[in-house]
Amino acid sequence: MYIHVLGAGAGGGFPQWNCNCENCDGLRKGTIKATRRTQSSICVSSNGVDWVLFNTSPDILQQIQEFPALQPGRAIRDSGIQGIILIDAQIDHTPGLFMLREGQVKREIYCTKMVYEDLTSGNQILNILGHYCGVNHHEIAIDGNDVSHASSFEIPNVPNLRFTAVALKSAAPPYSPHRNDPHPGDTIGVLIEEISTGKKCWYSPGLAEIEPHLPPLMNQADCIMVDGTFWTNTEMLDMGLMSKTARSIGHNPQSGPGGMIEELDKFGSEKSVRKVLIHINNTNPILREDSAERAILNDHQIEVAYDGMDIIL
Repeated sequence: MYIHVLGAGAGGGFPQWNCNCENCDGLRKGTIKATRRTQSSICVSSNGVDWVLFNTSPDILQQIQEFPALQPGRAIRDSGIQGIILIDAQIDHTPGLFMLREGQVKREIYCTKMVYEDLTSGNQILNILGHYCGVNHHEIAIDGNDVSHASSFEIPNVPNLRFTAVALKSAAPPYSPHRNDPHPGDTIGVLIEEISTGKKCWYSPGLAEIEPHLPPLMNQADCIMVDGTFWTNTEMLDMGLMSKTARSIGHNPQSGPGGMIEELDKFGSEKSVRKVLIHINNTNPILREDSAERAILNDHQIEVAYDGMDIIL
């Protein structure tokens, strides 16, 4: 299985256009050891030709241009992208759909009912695409009465891959009609399986906590790629940038009791598992490659995703 990180940053990327925090200012001035990151997205393939795109960030055109495998050039209009899975309806994961509007081939969109409703009501991006390339919506079924219900599916023209989706505890986007009334399916995690080899990757760039129904899926994975947004729960509060904690907006921080480091340490005791953080906010000190926080991650054998990162399972 081929996994390519198109973008590893959280909303706004790194550096963020209007931010002068230590990280962003330091990267611009060249005073810190760090690398630019666009907003988070990955693509996966079994044959290196037919790809499934996870989310479509506002940086999607740049990301496609920097990964030639997504433009195989077999016809005058062509793309290696055979399907798009939307993890959620957040604003840093969906506007790239506008940039994929050209052509006569409808975009094959896979998402839950809740995400589809948000993208046809509060944010009508899928309705607007109907005036351009068009959309074929494939619902990822999530049982509203049981958040542990997992839905497995395959995508036509993407051979040898199977996807198993499960609801995660999270908040709908700020523009959602049910922003303050969370529903199963607002956010999902996905177990990606290469059928022929049995290799699996767990992907959840938005993860508020490791709920009881998740370890049975995550324990199957050879690579666990999870939410790396914040280092501490009060990171944005401490910088005076937000009035909410990390957990309150749906992100489990890396440090502290119950944090992502502590949770990830529970996996990989029976087999070698790559553990990778993605969707990293511009304020997170792990972006500085020589920081004490990065050293802690290294001690726990946790990697930090970067744009262009390739993982082969």
